[in-house]
Amino acid sequence: MYESTRREFSKKSLGTLLAFSLLETLYERDAFADEIEPVTTRWLNDINDLGSNLKGEKITQDAWQLKLEELLTKANIRDLLQLVDFEKLTANLKLPESGVRSLRFKFKQVEGVPESFAYGKQIFAFKKGRSVVPHGHNNMATAFLILKGQFHGRHYDRVEDESDHVIIKPTIDRRFEVAEYSTVTDFKDNVHWFKAESETGFIFNIHAMNVNPGSEKRTKRIYVDPDGEKLKDGMIRSRRINHDEAHKLYG
Repeated sequence: MYESTRREFSKKSLGTLLAFSLLETLYERDAFADEIEPVTTRWLNDINDLGSNLKGEKITQDAWQLKLEELLTKANIRDLLQLVDFEKLTANLKLPESGVRSLRFKFKQVEGVPESFAYGKQIFAFKKGRSVVPHGHNNMATAFLILKGQFHGRHYDRVEDESDHVIIKPTIDRRFEVAEYSTVTDFKDNVHWFKAESETGFIFNIHAMNVNPGSEKRTKRIYVDPDGEKLKDGMIRSRRINHDEAHKLYG
């Protein structure tokens, strides 16, 4: 009799605890949702729809680039940091001595935030002097948005491919601050290189793969050395290099 009563009491207690925990979770989620501006969830959905249209070949890469840059000007960095749970994501973070660390995440579950995302996504984490090394892309569209820190950002148009070199032309060479951005497609600003100037730095990245399904070029990075032969009209004949050499020279 006593054992039966104790088991019943334990079940009731456990049920109460579970119910309380669920209510607490729901309260925290509602409280968190109240902190996120509705314009931010709409912004994420617009970016997501744009990626779906690009991958579905409903818009061209240059149209995607123009529209995405328009959306990136409206980014709310405070809300975005909350949606990626930035404090938890970067707690006790160890940064590499060469190159950058890629942090994977899921957006917090808040009403209005897309349940699935049309892009690959990550946050690049840097220590001072470290770089996303100079590289271009095949069959890919991507964007950077500065979350924290300052960077020296460079972009180049990929003018012509040669067997051992790539002819590039500088298009952007300046300092990037929080909330600034840049985009890349096969046709414009295809090569980029970002180096952290602050003690630490974080960049939000989205990328769409295989944006031209009919292309003979598979999606991949093309590493180059921008310190190459200077040609007319500001162009540079840059050597094709591999991942290891790129990080040895510029990581």
